[in-house]
Amino acid sequence: MATDLHYADYLKLDDLLSLQHPVSFQDGHQPAHDEMLFVVIHQSYELWFKQIAFELDAVMATMQQPQINDNGPDIQQIVHRLKRTQVILRSLVQQMDIMETMTPMDFLEFRNLLRPASGFQSWQFKLVEAKLGLPFEQRYGQHYYTSQLRPAEVKMIQEAEGAISLLQLINAWLERMPFLNDGEFQAVAEHPAISLPSFWHTYRQVYTASLQPGERDNVDSFMQRFGFAPDESSTPKQLSAAAARSALFIMLYRGYPMLELPFQLLDILLEIDNQLASWRSRHMNMVRRMIGTRVGTGGSTGAGYLKGALDQHYIFREIAQLNSFLVERNQLPQLPDFIVRKLGYQ
Repeated sequence: MATDLHYADYLKLDDLLSLQHPVSFQDGHQPAHDEMLFVVIHQSYELWFKQIAFELDAVMATMQQPQINDNGPDIQQIVHRLKRTQVILRSLVQQMDIMETMTPMDFLEFRNLLRPASGFQSWQFKLVEAKLGLPFEQRYGQHYYTSQLRPAEVKMIQEAEGAISLLQLINAWLERMPFLNDGEFQAVAEHPAISLPSFWHTYRQVYTASLQPGERDNVDSFMQRFGFAPDESSTPKQLSAAAARSALFIMLYRGYPMLELPFQLLDILLEIDNQLASWRSRHMNMVRRMIGTRVGTGGSTGAGYLKGALDQHYIFREIAQLNSFLVERNQLPQLPDFIVRKLGYQ
């Protein structure tokens, strides 16, 4: 007869609660009370990183299917799991409040015992960044970011960087937006200087009219970003011109039923970036408060490294930049009837 499952057995509580071993509590040291808090907080971070990676793997598995059901549970499930990821990240930012109950003098009681261990050695966080789509070329401190990791940890991160990322899957999903390729929608309208698909020709006129005198260069940016003129920028794009057009269209017409979930998906990606930035900012401010300009326990520049990562590690920056090309709702071009029918409930 099977034994009834017990709460403590299910969660392996005996194992879990036996994993906190503050170094200062060991023989030969003076116990530092706040080190227990330090250990518990960082262990909880690592558990949440594990959950985030688990959610991202499930999302990417769905998005790698031969066909995603946009009118079924697939997109809803993707949005739901990414929303959970965003909420977890927000909770990590909020946990800084608990950490900051520790004063600089409290931290100094055990800080030197940690060397050379450092949060910089959190391979799971780097793995999450790679899965989301942060490429090696975009990383701040490339020469340093895996230097303190074990070989097996470096291998896992490099494999994640070499595999398809969430951002690449988002790009592929946006590129295949079906009705933007319909012949009627793509009918060419002649212009004295250029030829544009009819919708984008009209939208360019509306967008141009919305700009202030000092923003006229944005017209050239519009043409280049959405593939209607040669891109003169030397910066490689992570979203193709076709994907950027689809994303902008979703942002513009998000009120139509078929675009509600796609817009939520794009919006959640931006919120994930915001929460990652908030986490880095809170971490940077805490480090400045705790150790000032001193070197981190792992040998990094401490707050200086965090500031560089904060400025550079925006994964979905190109989606956020599309907000530069929005116009007021009451100025949006009227969509053809056949597009309106496709965007409504069937």
